[in-house]
Amino acid sequence: MTTGIWVLGDQLWTGQAALESCANRKSKMPVILIESLEQVRRRPYHQQKLILVWSAMRHFAAELRAEGWPVTYEMAEDFATPLTNWIEQQGIQELRVMAPTDRPFAEFLAELSLPCKLTLRPNNQYLWSREAFAGWAKSRKSLLMETFYREGRRRFQVLMEGEQPVGGQWNFDKQNRRPPKGKIEPPEPLWFEPDSVTRDVTDWVNGLDLKTFGEAEPFRWGVTRSQALEVLEHFIQVRLRTFGPYQDAMVTGAETLWHALLSPYLNLGLLHPLEVIEAVEQAYHEDDLPINSVEGFIRQVLGWREYMHGIYHHVKADYPERNFFEHTQPLPDFFWTADTPMNCLHQTLDTVRRTGYAHHIQRLMVLSNFALIAGLSPQAVEDWFHAAFIDAYDWVMQTNVIGMGLFADGGVLATKPYASSANYINRMSDYCQGCQYNRKARTGDDACPFNFFYWDFLARHRDKLGSQGRMNFILANLDRLSEEELNEIHQRAVDWHQPQ
Repeated sequence: MTTGIWVLGDQLWTGQAALESCANRKSKMPVILIESLEQVRRRPYHQQKLILVWSAMRHFAAELRAEGWPVTYEMAEDFATPLTNWIEQQGIQELRVMAPTDRPFAEFLAELSLPCKLTLRPNNQYLWSREAFAGWAKSRKSLLMETFYREGRRRFQVLMEGEQPVGGQWNFDKQNRRPPKGKIEPPEPLWFEPDSVTRDVTDWVNGLDLKTFGEAEPFRWGVTRSQALEVLEHFIQVRLRTFGPYQDAMVTGAETLWHALLSPYLNLGLLHPLEVIEAVEQAYHEDDLPINSVEGFIRQVLGWREYMHGIYHHVKADYPERNFFEHTQPLPDFFWTADTPMNCLHQTLDTVRRTGYAHHIQRLMVLSNFALIAGLSPQAVEDWFHAAFIDAYDWVMQTNVIGMGLFADGGVLATKPYASSANYINRMSDYCQGCQYNRKARTGDDACPFNFFYWDFLARHRDKLGSQGRMNFILANLDRLSEEELNEIHQRAVDWHQPQ
């Protein structure tokens, strides 16, 4: 039987299941990779996301050829046409594909009419298989990330001393919330100059006749596994030691601080989570790195990332449409332009527009927080996140935006909504210093929108929020506001949404 392999654009790893299943016969196993414009017409993707994915795919195809695989690379309007033609030309009787991570693409594969047998190999780009996660979740009333994370530490023996966690506790998060007070000097991230392949892709993206987002240049991301490994090494050697304390900080002009910048490479398959975790743990033992920095980073990969992937495949199909608070406000235009006088939003959105990146607190406590308290449609916000970020995929954004960021799932993921006034942003950033709004005011012409939206959000949804046990202390603060002030707060929230 002639077997062919289709490598998807986020499976760029020679150890991925479909390639691995044929590795001992690779010289006789035709491989195809396909760039599809149909896929990118669905939303205005960030130009740097398109450059990253397509350049990485082209580099990976070259890597496979160098290893002896017969590779076909197609640039087409859709997937089905070049795939079917290739199957017929090669005389392929069985097509092997590693199971896609994203549900819409899995549904596309299931409906695809092919002139051969389709075999899906279990996806091995994550530490927890879908079946293992389902087994963990089956007998639990609540699916807390912290519980899952501890089970992952035990299961994979990461930062463990026998049955006990290294350092005597599971979580050092309290040591990782240092505000950026005084002068801080984060190191420069490791960037790369585009090679000829990436320059060709950049020209191709710039010439596309379709709607995109953001700026294509300067493009500085890595596009190969070797470059991704360099970024990992640079993070461990230069950035990891101080990553922990300032991982929640936000500073004007410091776009990456001490963050790892590894998520685009992990999500493409250029890095495997286990090798990242093992490299960081080895550095902890050999280089006497602070446990709070090491544990904080490993929790993001072994805990958060694996948990979000597991939840995505565990929840029901209606999850993307959930809207617990029944929010319907449209997405403001400034999410695309960054043209807003709210400095925290301007700084974050401008960074996204230029780089396709923002770190987790900017995403959660600036962008998602604003969207939540302002009553924006969860589906519109999720669609924007998917379009805007260089590391965005369906499995990442549904759980993070619908669940964690907007609480639209009603508490499947989070134990309370991540909602806050300007106080949090002022404490963890310098953004308020350069803003025209008064971070302390709830009412008045200079009142910060984060303030009046926050208090209006609490008042509008008091009944629903009261069912969340962790919200009762916060809701009690509503009683300290007069009816007159609450009415003015509500009116300002209503007026803000009106066309100017």
